[in-house]
Amino acid sequence: MKIGILGTGSVGQTIGTALIAKGHEVMMGSRSASNEKAKAWVAKNGANAGNGTFGDAAQFADLVFICLNGSIAPVALQQAGAANFIDKVVIDVTNPLDFSHGMPPSLLPQYCNTYSLGEEIQKLLPDAKVVKGLNTVTANLMVNANLVNDGNHNLFICGNDIDAKNKVKHLLADNFNWKPENILDFGDIKSARLTEAIVPFWVGAMQVLGTPMFNYIVVK
Repeated sequence: MKIGILGTGSVGQTIGTALIAKGHEVMMGSRSASNEKAKAWVAKNGANAGNGTFGDAAQFADLVFICLNGSIAPVALQQAGAANFIDKVVIDVTNPLDFSHGMPPSLLPQYCNTYSLGEEIQKLLPDAKVVKGLNTVTANLMVNANLVNDGNHNLFICGNDIDAKNKVKHLLADNFNWKPENILDFGDIKSARLTEAIVPFWVGAMQVLGTPMFNYIVVK
C-alpha cells in the first residue's frame, strides 16, 4: 500500500518504519517539505520512504495515519486540505492532552466529555473514513502487539464506517500482530470521547509502573 504519515515525532516515525519493513511505501508529511526530521527519517529507511508537506502525504496515500500533537492536529489537517482525504481510510492516533499543568496531563477542555478530537477530525475531513485507534498504547506496542503478554490485550477502535474499521483491523493484524479478537469496536466516532479519556489514566499508570510497555485487558 501507499501510506501517509502526518507527523514527524516518535509515533509517526515508529509506525512509518514498521510499515516500510512490511513492504509498504510510506510518505511522511509535515508543515514543510524541507523538514529536517522527516528528511533524516527518509535517509534511514531507503527507497520506499519519502517526505513532503501534509498535503503531499495525504494526496500520495491510499491510507493515512494522523500522528500529530492533539493541540495542533486541526490546523495541520486544514493545511493538508480535506480534498486530499476523500474516500480514504484515516487512522487517527491523536490525543487531546494538555500538559500545561504538569503530569499526568488533563484533556483539552474543548475535546472532552461531550466532544472529542476524533469527532473534530471527522468533521474537518467529512469525506474521509476516520477510524480512531492505537491512541491508547505506546508507539513500540502499536507496531508489535506481541511485546506485552504475548499479544493478549485489548485495542479499542471506533468510527462511522464499518468497512473502514474492518480494513483497519486487517492492517493491524497483518502488520502489527494485533489479534482480531482483541480489537474491540466501540461503535461510531463519538466513542472517541471514551478512548481519548482513558489516556491521562494511562500516563499516570506509566509513571507508577516506570514503563510504557503495558496495556489494558478487558476480562469478562
